[in-house]
Amino acid sequence: MLIKTGVPEGSDINTVKPSSKRLSEGPVAILECFQEIPCNPCATFCPTNAITFDNINSLPKLDESKCTGCSICVSVCPGLAIFVIDETYSDKEAIIKIPYEYLPIPDVDSTVNVTDRTGKIVGTGRILKVSNINKKDRSIVISIVIPKELSMIVRGFKQIKEQSKG
Repeated sequence: MLIKTGVPEGSDINTVKPSSKRLSEGPVAILECFQEIPCNPCATFCPTNAITFDNINSLPKLDESKCTGCSICVSVCPGLAIFVIDETYSDKEAIIKIPYEYLPIPDVDSTVNVTDRTGKIVGTGRILKVSNINKKDRSIVISIVIPKELSMIVRGFKQIKEQSKG
């Protein structure tokens, strides 16, 4: 239950999951914001006005037809609750863009363990891109190539520590 664990359940996720048709058309934002709090940077910064609010305390709404998957909303969300998924990357792989606020910053092309919303490792992925490094007022956005079937499951990653040679 979201209110007790902080982890959304399937019924919560289904309310924000883009349609299969939209997922097949290119990158799209997933707004996993489930608590009504006064917040709206995602809408303020969205260059296509794809994100709207009924009022400052309501949940964000995404107009899938306007979303380009640019990931600006990912970098400005103070709750780290927005992700971008691109299921058109290849036949078997998708890209997930996630907010990241830790050190060290992963290296491009490094392999990472990808995790679900609870932090459980569910597979491996490859760091494709690291964005927004020089924007001190925004989260870094990490693009990770993952198996396509994990696109609605993966929401984080853990770097794999190198084995010391000795």
